[in-house]
Amino acid sequence: MKFSAIKQQRIWWTISLLVILAGVVAMVISFSQFQAPLRPGLDFVGGTRLQLELDCSVAGNCDRLIDSAKVRAILSEQDLGDSSIQVIENYGLSIRSKTLNVDQRTQLETSLNQQIGKFDPQKTQLDTVGPTIGRELFVSGMLALIVSFFGILVYLSVRFQFDYAFFAFIALFHDVLVTAGIFSILGLVAGIEVDSLFLVSLLTIIGFSVNDTVVIYDRIRDNLVQFPDLSINETVDNAVNQTLGRSINTTLTTLLPLVAIFFLGGETLKYFALALIVGFIAGAYSSIFIASTLLAWWRNRQPKSAVAKSSS
Repeated sequence: MKFSAIKQQRIWWTISLLVILAGVVAMVISFSQFQAPLRPGLDFVGGTRLQLELDCSVAGNCDRLIDSAKVRAILSEQDLGDSSIQVIENYGLSIRSKTLNVDQRTQLETSLNQQIGKFDPQKTQLDTVGPTIGRELFVSGMLALIVSFFGILVYLSVRFQFDYAFFAFIALFHDVLVTAGIFSILGLVAGIEVDSLFLVSLLTIIGFSVNDTVVIYDRIRDNLVQFPDLSINETVDNAVNQTLGRSINTTLTTLLPLVAIFFLGGETLKYFALALIVGFIAGAYSSIFIASTLLAWWRNRQPKSAVAKSSS
C-alpha cells in the first residue's frame, strides 16, 4: 500500500505547531524564572558546580535517599539559598551556586558530610566557570548556528532552487525549535540545564536533518524530470515512498548507540545524547512530513509554466 504524506499534510503541520507552541510557552515561563529561554547551565552563567556521591561502602550510609530539603537548609545557612540542587540517581548530588572560594567550598562539603552522609571524595567533581567565559561560549555557539544555517541555505539554493532551500531551512528551524522547546520543558519540570554540549548537539542535528532532506529533494527533482506529466503531489509522494525505508533505517541505526549512551554513558554525555535523540527524530519527521509537503504546497500555488521551468 502506497503511503501518502500529502493527503494528511495538515495533520503533520498541526502536530509540529502544537509541539513548537508548547515549547515556546515553556521558553516564556523559563525566561521569567531564569532570564533565559532554557535553563542555563554553568557553562553560560558562570559559578561553581559541585557534584558529590554518597559512599555506599560505609555501613548505613545509603539506607536513606538524599533529602533535597535538608540540603537546601544547609545551603541557606551558608548564604547559598539561591543555589540549584539536583539529586542524581538517589545517592548523587549536584549543586550549582555562585562562585565559591576554597574556604567556602570546604565548609559546605564539611556540613554536607556531617548532616547528609559520608560522601566519596574520589567521586567528587568540581567545575568553576567565570561569567565572561560563559557569555563567550554562548555567543560563539550562536554564531556557529547562524553561519551553519546561512551556509546550508546558500548551498541548497545553488544545488536546487531557492524554494527547495527555503523549505529545507524551515525544516531545520523546526528541528531546532522542537529540540529547544522540549529541553525548555524539561528544564522547568526536571531541572535539566543546557550547556555548551547542547549547542554542539544542535549543530549535529542540523547536519543530520539536512542530509535526509537533500536525499528526498534529490529524488523529487529526478522524478520531475523523468515523469513530467505527474502532478507535484504525486511526484512528492513517490519521492517520499522511494526514500522512506532509507530514512527510517538511517534514523533507527543512529538512535541505537545514542540510546545506549543515554542510559550507560554517564552524566556528562547523558543529556547530550538525549538532545540528539530528540533532534534526530524531529529531523526525520521534518524531512518526510514538513519539507516535502511544504514544497508541494508551494508549487501548487505557482503557475504551471513557472513550475515546469524551475524543474527543468
